[in-house]
Amino acid sequence: MIIGIPKEIKKNEFRVASTPSAVSTFVNHGHTVLVEPNAGIGSGFLDMDYEKAGARITLREELYKNCDLLYKVKEIEALEYDLLHENQIVLTYLHSNAHLEMTNELLKRKISGICYEDVDDERGEFPMLAPMSILAGKGGFLAALYFSQSVHGGRGLLLNRITGVSIPEITIIGCGWSGVGAAELAAAFGNKVTMLDINKRAMDSAKDKLPVNVEFLFSNRENLLTCLKRTDVLINCILWPKTRKDHLVSREDLKLMRRGAVIIDVACDDAGAVETCRSTTHDDPAYYEEGILHYAVDNIPSGFAETASQMLSSATLPYALEIANQGLEEAVRRNAHLKRGLTTYRGMLTLKETADKYDIPFVDPLLAINKAQES
Repeated sequence: MIIGIPKEIKKNEFRVASTPSAVSTFVNHGHTVLVEPNAGIGSGFLDMDYEKAGARITLREELYKNCDLLYKVKEIEALEYDLLHENQIVLTYLHSNAHLEMTNELLKRKISGICYEDVDDERGEFPMLAPMSILAGKGGFLAALYFSQSVHGGRGLLLNRITGVSIPEITIIGCGWSGVGAAELAAAFGNKVTMLDINKRAMDSAKDKLPVNVEFLFSNRENLLTCLKRTDVLINCILWPKTRKDHLVSREDLKLMRRGAVIIDVACDDAGAVETCRSTTHDDPAYYEEGILHYAVDNIPSGFAETASQMLSSATLPYALEIANQGLEEAVRRNAHLKRGLTTYRGMLTLKETADKYDIPFVDPLLAINKAQES
């Protein structure tokens, strides 16, 4: 199979899908790898590194035209639509729920799209999402540290245990990977950290990983309001179902918070769990609503591109190799977890959540494959 690794064109996206080491693995399995010039430069990987690994450095148009598997980091941008070709496989963070235009283009062009974020495993976790979630959580706390400074528009509060002053309080919603990542740094800095969740098993798992200055509360309305009144930083780490119209933290709730407190929305769901949150960029990351500073950058890990690319490449390589070795159809048939991530297939929408949100007909992935092969 011919695998194409393009340079990401999303603004402030410096990650690359594959490291040179991963390219060597593809080549050793008999596959051809095309890499766009400077695809890895933002993550510290030079073209010569990829060439030594066995890749061919290939201009963008030729790469898209010739590759069977387009191996990316971020969703397909509008400038890429016309470069795609029918029956091409796209493996990336698609986020089809949030990008209707892109999803329609993939359907129209009969692209087979597999999204990293929906491929699960035997434990019910998401192995290709977890590494970036950890980084996003850690980066979220570092953003709180930065924007709490007076010179960056904050209260001037150092999020650290300092003798003679009150210890800052950090509230984290969600005990998943991003929540644990945020809590690890927040606790290490000596803050009082409270984590909220509705899943006892997730709370117990997080408790085993974190120090004793982290407390765990069930996420009910009473506990949430108590935390909002006392917290200096609220970090949201839960994905909010796209079909829900309510919010965990409403605009009215912000009036309970301390003036100048910070909300970090790692999940970056526009008007999701936090009603007043909207996605921002690294160029313009923060804004105020109701006297509360909000930070909701939708690609936090890109700020740590070298680390992020190494983690992402390691997590996604087994799945990319499975597709390359077996072909998409056989890989999906054999691997129920990979099937879970099949979003579009030859003009059919195969991800139920997106179908439900946009009222587009849903076709079961295996049925879609059978239909295509019978026609």
